[in-house]
Amino acid sequence: MQALYDQIQVYLNMEEEISFKEFSEYYRKVLAELGEVQESLDEEGVWKALFIVENVMSNAEGRAKEGRGSESKKYAKMADRLQLWAKNLAARLGQAGYTEEDISERFNKMLEEGTPATEAK
Repeated sequence: MQALYDQIQVYLNMEEEISFKEFSEYYRKVLAELGEVQESLDEEGVWKALFIVENVMSNAEGRAKEGRGSESKKYAKMADRLQLWAKNLAARLGQAGYTEEDISERFNKMLEEGTPATEAK
């Protein structure tokens, strides 16, 4: 999960959009990893997985609205599938006692982790 988390941080800080092919490959890696490790994820892993899923889902939804044709439909399907994972992972955090506000605060911190440091002049 850590490698996927590191990669989403890179994607979130890129100026340009990645191609459909690269997006689709990353999406498949996320689903495969979740399928393998979902039961064994510790709390930190659940946080990272939810962060990844929420960001990929949000991006897929945006791309589905922007585009037309088969790619747009594929993005919409990706977002739908990821929504199930997001609900599952958020429910696990809810069972651990976290609120939506806690999740939002933690996500903001996670986004900051990936922000490149500004150079001192």
